[in-house]
Amino acid sequence: MSSLTAAERVAAARHPQRPGVTDYIGALFTDFFEQKGDRLCREDPAVLGGIALYHGRPVTVIGTRKGKTAEESLRCNFGMPGPEGYRKALRLMKQAEKFRRPVITLIDTSGAYPGLEAEARGQGEAIARNLMEMSRLTVPVVAVITGEGNSGGALALAVANRVLMLENAVYAVLSPEGFASILWRDASRHEEACGLMKLTAPDLLALGVADDVVPEPEGGAHRAPEQTFRELDRAISRHLAALLRESGPALAAGRRQKFRKIGAGEEA
Repeated sequence: MSSLTAAERVAAARHPQRPGVTDYIGALFTDFFEQKGDRLCREDPAVLGGIALYHGRPVTVIGTRKGKTAEESLRCNFGMPGPEGYRKALRLMKQAEKFRRPVITLIDTSGAYPGLEAEARGQGEAIARNLMEMSRLTVPVVAVITGEGNSGGALALAVANRVLMLENAVYAVLSPEGFASILWRDASRHEEACGLMKLTAPDLLALGVADDVVPEPEGGAHRAPEQTFRELDRAISRHLAALLRESGPALAAGRRQKFRKIGAGEEA
């Protein structure tokens, strides 16, 4: 793995030319059919999801979308989903359960949208329900942190049997700027915070939060996207093949056990 510092990995994860969900779907899947709406309120473009074929196998693929242009980024709320986005994702996962399709999620978000209107429409409840319902799914779930994975907004799509991280992706309870603001009341110390938070892929692999780290080209995924796609394809194929050999109850039980073990310590 490269010897980038934690702060440099955060910068790589946020690079504006880093591949996004539409790039991964176009490169790894075929016959993608987008499904929209939460069937309760409205469509949230910050979450892209639908049915696709992965090496000929029907799957459900869901990801957060930051947008490629200024106009698209505004429409997608810069990748910060509202409750409708999480309810749409859950609707698609329930549909995958019904038709026995594996679920693959692609996560790159600075967090769920924290605005008052999102809270008024049930943001906290939508995230909490996803955590509960994802833990019960009896189909394989593979989550990939492709860029940033911050807060419950990322975790709401990452209660998976396997959590994969690209080499320069980061995954944490909040952003380094937020961490520095809370701990030191000084957001300018965010680079220092990066080193303390254990948010990099190697850190999280060692802690058992991530299950695999996918190599990136020197300098980041944006330098050679095709190479990144090939490495990620190999990783997803390997983990999905192993999960498909397990029964539905075993998949649900294994997922719950995986998350129960995270952060557990030994009593003195």
